[in-house]
Amino acid sequence: MKVLVVEDEHVLKESIITYLRQEGYTCEHADNFRDASLKASDYTYACVIVDITLPGGSGLEIVRQLKENAPDTGIIIISAKNALNDKITGLELGADDYLTKPFHLSELNARLKSLIRRRSFSGQKTVQAGAITVLPDAAEASVDGERLNLTKKEYDLLLYFISNRKRVVTKDSIAEHLWGDHADTLDTLDFVYTHIKNLRRKLLTACGEDYIQTVYGLGYKFNC
Repeated sequence: MKVLVVEDEHVLKESIITYLRQEGYTCEHADNFRDASLKASDYTYACVIVDITLPGGSGLEIVRQLKENAPDTGIIIISAKNALNDKITGLELGADDYLTKPFHLSELNARLKSLIRRRSFSGQKTVQAGAITVLPDAAEASVDGERLNLTKKEYDLLLYFISNRKRVVTKDSIAEHLWGDHADTLDTLDFVYTHIKNLRRKLLTACGEDYIQTVYGLGYKFNC
């Protein structure tokens, strides 16, 4: 899952990013209003963690922008302000949650997991897709009780397919989901094909069924 962290306090930003990457998230960051606005416009995220007070503008405007252009994106506001008006405004604009600084990173992670579950999987702790069972909180997938031995990229790809089941997803969207804004630096999208081929092979071996359909000229579709 890809997360954007919008925070201008360098130490806190790095702490959040380091922690979330260890938890398996693909993290991008912005430390001012302009960069945050550009990334929120150009890329898609499972969740945006945004501070209210930013150099060059308000994080509340980022919330407004996200709700207009990417309504499926989860939003968690973090702020040193404990003002009731900020909290109410952020939630009225469409933010999903609000954390007041200082906070424990474990609490942020718990709220992030809960938010992604609610938005992507209707709050389910266990996600079923055909013969595949996924535990989003544990980042594990299995078939008939046997755990699938997936790399992090393969697991992220599987979860992306499941959350977009029966939709056609392009190679570009897959690359952006797996590598974030670093996808722009890739010379080719051959890496996407390699991960899809490996995931398809492992699912075929475990399930005896090919869930990943190639839609020629467009991308891929996950059918189950």
